[in-house]
Amino acid sequence: MNWFSSHLCRSWYEPNMFSTILSPLGVLHSIARMTRNLLYDCKLLKVEHFMVPVVVVGNITAGGTGKTPLVIQLANDLRASGYCPGVVSRGYGSNGSYPARARKDSDPKEVGDEAVLIARRTGARVIVDPDRVNAVATLLEQGPVDLVLSDDGLQHTRLGRCLEIVVLDGEREFGNGKLLPAGPLRDPVERLDTVDLVVRNGGALRSGEFAMNCFLGEAVNILSGERRSLGSFADRPVVAVAGIGNPEKFFRDLRDLGLETETIAFPDHHSYTDADLKQYANQTVLMTEKDSLKCEGLAGEDWWWVDLCIDIDAGLTEQVLHAAEKFRANEHRI
Repeated sequence: MNWFSSHLCRSWYEPNMFSTILSPLGVLHSIARMTRNLLYDCKLLKVEHFMVPVVVVGNITAGGTGKTPLVIQLANDLRASGYCPGVVSRGYGSNGSYPARARKDSDPKEVGDEAVLIARRTGARVIVDPDRVNAVATLLEQGPVDLVLSDDGLQHTRLGRCLEIVVLDGEREFGNGKLLPAGPLRDPVERLDTVDLVVRNGGALRSGEFAMNCFLGEAVNILSGERRSLGSFADRPVVAVAGIGNPEKFFRDLRDLGLETETIAFPDHHSYTDADLKQYANQTVLMTEKDSLKCEGLAGEDWWWVDLCIDIDAGLTEQVLHAAEKFRANEHRI
């Protein structure tokens, strides 16, 4: 990470002068948020609804909480239950034109790394557009989709939805409790009182929450596709690379498995160049699957991505199915 990003993120979760200096900007963020919500409450701004259920999977904090892994799991669960889900994404890190379709072999620079990962892991139709309403409209125009999952978008009030799911980082929670940029909060903590479902990724569950746990699986060679257990890397030093919202969790999980690691963190959605990693070309490198999508043309023979496995409360998918069926029943009565 660059110096500023590193210190800013650290200030959200431990005492740091940055948080105090930036507190006035947090007040401005709050005023802007309340003004926007008031305009929607007064119907001066219009919420756009669609003829299929829209489920928003978001968070109230900046940084990695596990939204995308949950979207992938829900998409696969919904398909197994007979639905044909589609996904819309902001396309963070992309520089292409919008709207755009993300496929499993799309260039992450064009559509964003998370969108490519979702397409690769689910086979679902994925549309990228910062305008979520336009993304959903495009998704429904292009193919048979009977339920839409929005990867992020909780704050995109213009997008109508039948269900809101918030994913919390069970370890870091709300940091210093301040709004951006003084803290990690995109919305006040009280926003949790208005969402439909709260999913806690790790940590101790609180009443009414659903459990989600992520853990590392096998390592997959970027060039050959060979799969190995992570335990097989315990006999050598490895270089761990992560450009994700919470890279330290990835590094810690590797260390907890007994791996001796040199760690290198990059900003979330980092677009890798040869200069970033060429000194490790002949070393053993472990990275996240999301990072590997942007390193396929740079990888050495001993570079691997690590599978991220997810375990969620079975009742969560049932709640999503119930909300979708309720929406469809109401639509048929209109």
